[in-house]
Amino acid sequence: MTSRTGFIIVGFVLLVIYMVGSGIWVSTGGGWYQNLKAPTWQPPDWVFGTIWPYNFLMLGISIFSVSRSSQTSRLVWLICFGLSVVAALLWAYEFYVAHNLGFASFSLLLVPILTLPLTWLAFKSSGWIGTLLLPYQFWVAIAAVLSFTYAAKN
Repeated sequence: MTSRTGFIIVGFVLLVIYMVGSGIWVSTGGGWYQNLKAPTWQPPDWVFGTIWPYNFLMLGISIFSVSRSSQTSRLVWLICFGLSVVAALLWAYEFYVAHNLGFASFSLLLVPILTLPLTWLAFKSSGWIGTLLLPYQFWVAIAAVLSFTYAAKN
């Protein structure tokens, strides 16, 4: 197995963990979430249902694009992606299961920070792929601000 193949396999394993893990913990049902004071600027539910499949698809495409980069770039991408997945899943658990909104918000703040190198490396591998990954970068930043707003209001 080449290091490029290994990168693709590990990248997709992390992506699947991200998708499945967030699906396990993120739940707006059960009454608790509906009883929170929501920010007035929160996007409508259909936006969440549209942006996440797009984001996961673009992350998958960027795995293939970055796989053509240097071994150092691939390693940096995997480390940042792995840590951002851990931070995002920690947010999901702390927000929706433990209801620890403040800690959850700080966890989520790490995701847009860790996503900066992902986006930069995607741009280095392909300007087109980097551009397609920008909505993910933008969305996780919005999500972090949204999470802090929920923590402040509740």
